[in-house]
Amino acid sequence: MRALVFHGTGDVRCEALPDPTPPDKNGVVVRVERAAICGSDLHLYNGALPTAEAGFAIGHEFVGEVAEVGSGVRRFATGDRVLVSGVIGCGACDSCVRGRVIRCERFQTRVFGTSSGLPGGQAEAVAVPGADAALRSIPDGITTEQAVLLTDILPTAQFGARGADIRPGQDVAVIGLGPVGLLAVDCAQLFGPARVFAIDRVPARLAAAEARGAIPVEAGSEAVAEVRERTGGFGPDAVIEAVGADETIQAAIELVRVGGAVSVVGVNLNPAFPFPMALAMMKDLRFTIGICPIPELWDELIPLVQAGRLAPEHVFTHRMPLSKGRDAYAIFGARTDGVLKVLLDPSA
Repeated sequence: MRALVFHGTGDVRCEALPDPTPPDKNGVVVRVERAAICGSDLHLYNGALPTAEAGFAIGHEFVGEVAEVGSGVRRFATGDRVLVSGVIGCGACDSCVRGRVIRCERFQTRVFGTSSGLPGGQAEAVAVPGADAALRSIPDGITTEQAVLLTDILPTAQFGARGADIRPGQDVAVIGLGPVGLLAVDCAQLFGPARVFAIDRVPARLAAAEARGAIPVEAGSEAVAEVRERTGGFGPDAVIEAVGADETIQAAIELVRVGGAVSVVGVNLNPAFPFPMALAMMKDLRFTIGICPIPELWDELIPLVQAGRLAPEHVFTHRMPLSKGRDAYAIFGARTDGVLKVLLDPSA
């Protein structure tokens, strides 16, 4: 099969790999219909997620058709069209069965496409362990593009909105308007806030957030002061941070009002992050951070997409064949050509 293979920092190639087989009796092989490049894939691509390995397929956002089934799989059969959680656990413990894969009781939480131990889905096919817990049949009313977004970033955006504990009538700010941030704008509005301020430095992303009903604010030294002024000097009740940089997390803590909540879904890998403990304490701050338990959120998100309350596919700006995956990563990594999110077609 063909796959996008990681060869080191800035080096992704479309190459032939051996066809996958079910990893054990509880696993399946999924023939991939569509895959997407996630912002967190860039951590690996840019060298921010060091690994000595090379030669594995990358990517954790993908959907497709079940091609082979292990003897222990009960919920799925050959031919079923499925979405796959980008993050999985053992698939058998109580937490995994309930969709809380981050809390896997056997400590087997893993992300597709970050090592040779669990090759990813930017490929023609992928082996999926613990299939009964990792998969969900694509229901009627969900398009393929919507299904791809349900494998990671739409649940992550909802996870961020949940963590912000948004109440009706409150003011909310979203920092960072990449795909997750723009979807966080959509998800935040499900909770009935009075206003959503959307902060970024890219004009096209600010315009996209404004089109989603948010108030655009250009990032920079005056952004915190501007939002505070527009909230009576207090700051928003809740801030969703969707970048993960030290400075944007710091800005979220500075921006939120006393007694407010900061929810971080941006990926920060800095073990020496200088958390402002005194400021957080004086603000009576609620601070949440974590990796989204993707399957746990499917039950609430799928009906919202089916009903048209959420239309997440607006984040796709580029659709490219898998054979052009190297170019896709170069465009996405450099943020050129107005790219926001790339959808890959493994059939081409």
